[in-house]
Amino acid sequence: MSHALLFSVFVIASCGLAYELIAGALASYLIGDSVTQFSTVIGVYLFAMGIGSWLSRFIGRGLVARFIQIELLVGLLGGFSAALLFVLFTWFSSPFRLMLYVLVLLVGILVGLEIPLVMRILKRELAFKDLVSQVLTFDYLGALVVSILFPLVLAPHLGLIRTGLLFGLLNALVALWAMRLFREHLREATWLRAQGFGAIALLAAGLAGAGELTTLAEHYLYADEVLYAKSTPYQRIVLTRWKDDLRLFLNNNLQFSSRDEYRYHEALVHPALQTLSGARRVLVLGGGDGLAVREALKHPQVESVTLIDLDPGMTGLFSTAPMLRELNRDSLNAPKVKVINEDALAWLEAHPDTFDFIVADFPDPSNYSLGKLYTSAFYRLLDRHLAPQGLAVIQATSPLYARESFWCVVATLESAGFVATPYHALVPSFGEWGFIIAGHGEFRPPQRYSVDTKFLTADITPALFQFPKDMSRVEAEPNRLNNQILVRYFEQEWKQQIR
Repeated sequence: MSHALLFSVFVIASCGLAYELIAGALASYLIGDSVTQFSTVIGVYLFAMGIGSWLSRFIGRGLVARFIQIELLVGLLGGFSAALLFVLFTWFSSPFRLMLYVLVLLVGILVGLEIPLVMRILKRELAFKDLVSQVLTFDYLGALVVSILFPLVLAPHLGLIRTGLLFGLLNALVALWAMRLFREHLREATWLRAQGFGAIALLAAGLAGAGELTTLAEHYLYADEVLYAKSTPYQRIVLTRWKDDLRLFLNNNLQFSSRDEYRYHEALVHPALQTLSGARRVLVLGGGDGLAVREALKHPQVESVTLIDLDPGMTGLFSTAPMLRELNRDSLNAPKVKVINEDALAWLEAHPDTFDFIVADFPDPSNYSLGKLYTSAFYRLLDRHLAPQGLAVIQATSPLYARESFWCVVATLESAGFVATPYHALVPSFGEWGFIIAGHGEFRPPQRYSVDTKFLTADITPALFQFPKDMSRVEAEPNRLNNQILVRYFEQEWKQQIR
């Protein structure tokens, strides 16, 4: 019996950590700033477990029956936590943070009750020193297994909602197992069995309908028809369509609209690349949609384009889906293009290659893992891969809506030894958007464009490099690895826009 209960500790620990990871991941998907979300979710969860452990002292009689009921409650509340949070965010986005932490608190309290009750039940079977060592061993082992499986298998292949429901079922099965082990000691066995089978039925129904539930929630979360939705180990990818407008969302943030993305990508690539008549080798960092690559390939002198994007889910989607291949002109399958799915910083550190033109088309610095790609350390590393007369261009968020963030990127490039030339363009889906050309000499905008464009002309180009008063330079600290000031600038400025 003791071995069976110790194995249940392994399952309990696995489930408890899974609910914690699900809450943190879902909060970072929907709110952003993954470091803050994971830190606060973990802190509240551990605090709640402490409350649960303290409350366990007040459970005196019927330990086994109470343990079984707590397992069923954990299974139901934890199992449906991801689905519940998704629905709450969709319909009640304003108080979402409060509801998130209330749910984390409740699940944590219930999880905190479990181990003390198991230990009190097991003390009849084991000496105290063996009891503590074995229970904690299985507890930590269960946490280790889930911490490995969650990012590699569970989240990318099952998704957060199905993962939560799966672990909820495991909690309910532990409860049924305990009923069987202690059937001779349970006075309310029939009632407990009814509760157990009812919980399993609910969780199984939820698991069977998880896809429909996710689709329904995303239908309300996104105004347009959802064509594609998938969670990868790195992000939530959602593609929507309204009439002829395709829109890509990563972690609930709009990345492009097919109606005006050409403005963004032409402005990103052509002003700098047009001035590099001898550019043969191009490096694109980020940009897994292939749209920046599409623009680079318009220049006939370009012989090769290397695309580094962390997420194979992105590059795979944009290299296989017919409508997306049409949008990027099948750039990811072009003979000149090499696609590499690696972390950009790690790839740059590991490879000595140099390039005539580099495009840094990363998502906005909304969290610290992205913020590292906008630091002076990263730009110094980038400089080592730039040919002597080469240029780099960086997307740098909006100089209108995130003015301090934009000029922070300029200051960071300058601190890394670059001559930074900022400019901007109007992209209706985003508003005024900012870019920065980085090199080691004065940059002069092109007098003409030799490639086909829908937006850029020689006449309007000088205006892109002029900043009106409300977007002009402000003082900002350089973004360094040890402080990541840019992430704080960005978060504060976009919060003000939401208000």
